[in-house]
Amino acid sequence: MTQRELTCICCPIGCSIQIKMEAQEIVSIEGNNCLRGETYARREVSSPSRTVTTTVPVSGGLHDVVSVKTKTEIPKEKIMECIRSVRGLKLKAPIHIGDVVLEDAGGTGIALVATSNVEKKAESVIYSA
Repeated sequence: MTQRELTCICCPIGCSIQIKMEAQEIVSIEGNNCLRGETYARREVSSPSRTVTTTVPVSGGLHDVVSVKTKTEIPKEKIMECIRSVRGLKLKAPIHIGDVVLEDAGGTGIALVATSNVEKKAESVIYSA
C-alpha cells in the first residue's frame, strides 16, 4: 500500500489530504474538509491538470502585455509545451477579454484566451501652422 499527501488547491483553506492506494486503486482519502477536496484528490492521482496563466507581449497598445489563460485545464504534463507555444507570440492591440489569442496551446486542442483588455494607443497627430 502506498500513501500520497496533497495540499488541496480548490479553496484558500489548503487542506492536507492523505490518499492511500493499492496499486492504482484509491483505498481511502482523508483530511479534506469538503467534497471538492475529495474530487480534487481523485483527479490529481489519476489525471492531474492545471489552468495555465501567463502574459503575451502586445504592440500598439496602452499596455505592453496582456494576461492570458488556457480556456480550460490542460494535462499537467503538457504545461511546458503550452508555455513553449506562447513564446514568440506577439499580439496587436486592441485585445479584449475572451479573445482567442492562440487556437491550440501546446498541441492540447485548448485555446489560450485574453483575460484583460488592452486598448489601442491613440495615434499622435502633429499640427503645424
